[in-house]
Amino acid sequence: MFNVTPIGAFSDNYIWVLQQDGRAVAVDPGEAAPLLRFLQREKLRLDAILVTHHHADHCGGLAELARAWPDAVVYGPPGIAGVTKEVKAGDTVRLPMGDATVLAVPGHTLDHLAYRIDDALFCGDTMFAAGCGRVFEGTPAQLLASLKKLAQLPPSTKVYPAHEYTLSNLRFALAADPANPVLAVRQSRDQGLRERGQPTLPSTIALELASNPFLRCAEPAIRQSLLAQGGREDDDEAASFARLRAWKDDFR
Repeated sequence: MFNVTPIGAFSDNYIWVLQQDGRAVAVDPGEAAPLLRFLQREKLRLDAILVTHHHADHCGGLAELARAWPDAVVYGPPGIAGVTKEVKAGDTVRLPMGDATVLAVPGHTLDHLAYRIDDALFCGDTMFAAGCGRVFEGTPAQLLASLKKLAQLPPSTKVYPAHEYTLSNLRFALAADPANPVLAVRQSRDQGLRERGQPTLPSTIALELASNPFLRCAEPAIRQSLLAQGGREDDDEAASFARLRAWKDDFR
């Protein structure tokens, strides 16, 4: 079984590194330096890189990594500088530690992909712990459909988003779903992890189904909160999701 290690980048990004038998695969290297230091320290060979979408904090390190590891294959959506093997939904990426299935999850961006290998899901900025990405290029309905696709994975699936946004997401989740008992427990646990300098990730699909408001926007408690924010009684799930995402955009 492979290990997964978070490498901190910028202020709150994670570059996830899958490693097994001295070989490594990196996910979303927005900058090269912290990844190169880790590979050198752990004496790992970089075999491949997985890119979820075109934002610079997810692929900005590709050029420098190509100079250091020219034989590493870079998988990702079409049109990204530095991607050497373009992939799409349904493709299988053969990695040293097993096959990864490519999933299309548009909404945050139109080209967004996720990668599932065994019980691990690398989902970039589509699903966060207790949250989801902003809608930059797609539509709220697209992002909702992408989240619902991920939510259908086995409950034990480990979720590896690309940012440490958990505590701020939980503050919003408690505003939207204040009576949810899972949220208070999760907030206490994750606050303790961050105070000890530890990541709150990975999450699981089961935990997200129980506490992520963007997977629960049709629940009566959240619909009631949305009504208090100016929602409508006849809003369907997609409209509720759009209102919830707009509320989160301005939440402080």
